[in-house]
Amino acid sequence: MLSRVAESLYWMSRYIERAEDITRILTVNFHALLDTRIEDSASGWQSLVSITGDEPLFRKHFTEYNPRNVSEFLLWHPANPNAVVACLMSARENARSVRDQISIEMWEHINKLYFQIKEINRAAVLRGPHDFFSQVRDGSQAFQGVMDATMTHAEGYEFMQLGKHLERAEKTVRILDVKYATVNSMTEGTPEASLQLVAMLKSCSAFEPYRREHASQLQASRVAEYLLLSQQFPRAVLYCLLRAQRSVNTLATDMPQATPAPVASSNRTLGRMCAELQYLDIQDVLGEKMHPLLLKLLRWMNLVGDEATRTYFNTQVILPGPRSQQQQQQQ
Repeated sequence: MLSRVAESLYWMSRYIERAEDITRILTVNFHALLDTRIEDSASGWQSLVSITGDEPLFRKHFTEYNPRNVSEFLLWHPANPNAVVACLMSARENARSVRDQISIEMWEHINKLYFQIKEINRAAVLRGPHDFFSQVRDGSQAFQGVMDATMTHAEGYEFMQLGKHLERAEKTVRILDVKYATVNSMTEGTPEASLQLVAMLKSCSAFEPYRREHASQLQASRVAEYLLLSQQFPRAVLYCLLRAQRSVNTLATDMPQATPAPVASSNRTLGRMCAELQYLDIQDVLGEKMHPLLLKLLRWMNLVGDEATRTYFNTQVILPGPRSQQQQQQQ
């Protein structure tokens, strides 16, 4: 498989997952703030930007955290490369460049979603965003379902799985980092703390699975443990890292021509993360100890992404031209 093809598949999957994650976080926040005190509204909207890690960029263009500013920034602001519209446009561009590697059904779904969001009435979305949120969520999930059903589960599929699960794990860690800090400052069992825990779970699509497993026990420690350590829930950090490690192992087996040292390095980094989480006692990292753990996980995830790039996406042998320059700028 060509390096540029593997890179396009990897980033296409990450961009689609990122767009869905940001949309879900916005949806949950809109509903949660209906039950929040007015004086807490600004901090609630600020937390959304904190989850994406784009606070410095936001402050360059906006002075106030409010529904309109945050929604515009996260959905389609031209200066934000992680905005939902930008992610879907980049995903579609990557898909267009590798149409011979994906199924026709995958291309039709992502192309349809692209034109839906491109022609959207943005003023109407800001007045009532829920239909737009559902459109992005349903389009992303339909694309992933079609991918599983129609794409050959070979190297290209594993690159997409690696990108998707690294992106999921990172977003779950960021959500947990921001939301848990808020819950930790509240008295456990109060309505405000319960509301934040529900928002934390719903931001990861975990509310119903969690309630089925833990019934009425809505406690910060149990929620954190579920989102970090579950090996059954598909957006839990440990589940995603184990699935990413499986993809790395499969690629190392199927592509022996790849440079062995970075492959072993990325596998080793993923193995360290999985082992630390598998043997972690959640009681040891509650309270103020949670933030350092989550920061370490984020650093390791970034390292895995860098190692994958060095291993599989080295395009230095390709002569520079308009197409390769566009691809590098896009990523």
